[in-house]
Amino acid sequence: MAQSVLFKNMELLDPRWDSARGGYQVLTEGGTIKEVSDKPIKAAKAAVVDCGKRTLMPGLIDCHVHVMLSEVNIRNLESIPLTLMTARSAELMRGMIDRGFTTVRDTGGADWGLKTAVETGLLAGPRLFISGRAIGPTGGHSDSRRRTDMGARCGCCNALVHGMAIADGADEVRKTVREQMRQGADQIKIMCSGGVASPYDPLDSLQYSPAEIAAATDEAANFGRYVLAHAYTPEAITRAVSNGVRTIEHGNLIDAKSAKLLASKGGFMIANLVTYFEMKERAASFGMSADILAKNDVVLEGALRSLEICKKAGVEVGFGTDLLGQLQTEQSKEFIHRAKVLKPIEIIRQATLVGAKILRLEGKIGVVEPGAYADFILVDGNPLKKLELFLDQGAHLPVIMQGGRFHKNELH
Repeated sequence: MAQSVLFKNMELLDPRWDSARGGYQVLTEGGTIKEVSDKPIKAAKAAVVDCGKRTLMPGLIDCHVHVMLSEVNIRNLESIPLTLMTARSAELMRGMIDRGFTTVRDTGGADWGLKTAVETGLLAGPRLFISGRAIGPTGGHSDSRRRTDMGARCGCCNALVHGMAIADGADEVRKTVREQMRQGADQIKIMCSGGVASPYDPLDSLQYSPAEIAAATDEAANFGRYVLAHAYTPEAITRAVSNGVRTIEHGNLIDAKSAKLLASKGGFMIANLVTYFEMKERAASFGMSADILAKNDVVLEGALRSLEICKKAGVEVGFGTDLLGQLQTEQSKEFIHRAKVLKPIEIIRQATLVGAKILRLEGKIGVVEPGAYADFILVDGNPLKKLELFLDQGAHLPVIMQGGRFHKNELH
């Protein structure tokens, strides 16, 4: 059982506030926050952490990761068995929690086994919300087959196949969604437009019909789940949202009209900026082809503008990164790219409060209040004044706590 811990002598940053506040103490007990007070807390049996005037804030939330995609050039995954992929994912997940991300939503690849390994302490990593296999149509963004492949491919020795599913027609989509939920999916991912890393589908292709999307969202709702959709263009976003999709992933090419529709439905967009910047700079060195890099340039051009469009339309935007393989170490650079158009407090709220809404855990993560999970990071300074404190692989985070347990504590 997690020990009782008293944090004192810090600046407290609850993202619901506009600035950090001094004079507070926080007591955790049994994995959750027991008390938050601007007066001394009496807890004789608690372990005391003197924060040395550093900033204490909730653990970060990344709503779009791929812990199983350990290669930038995903074609390299074709010859990797799931055993090696799992070992690699352990390293990727440890890196995420080292950077202060205590909760992540995996959008295709991670399964209930990996989630259980983290929950039971077998592997160090963020709290995982899994989508199972990302579902798309034949020839779409989740169809990993080469043009020389005929029929289905075996997934036992091909990690690329493991994270993706092909389903055509409303009935087959419905069955595949049911299967992902049987396998413990927290949410369902579908493909509604072309993708960057998939070589055969144009970005502006529409990949699921209204009936197929409606089948997915209906079945997910029946199970108490929701659907997220990979979608770049206004047409794909509009089709997805009009048929019950709750969150739009990427959305780089969103326009005012589709953003207004998304806002009217109470939906969310999970933007991912850092992956396109890093792909442009480094993906060619990992063997990414020229046609994929050309598609990356198109979505990169709209990345920052998409944040401005959503802000104007009133769309809540979640923090996501979508980095592949060796680029995942750049996860925290997402803060720096968003700061080109947003204020630091807006970005921190996206990585805490908005993330909690997306995961339907409001009041449990992303805030500092009694009853919430004891997920904390301690920052060597004020991130509202210097977002760079999130960089350098957690070097400026001397304390990381998840569920009341220390992942890292350099203040012994």
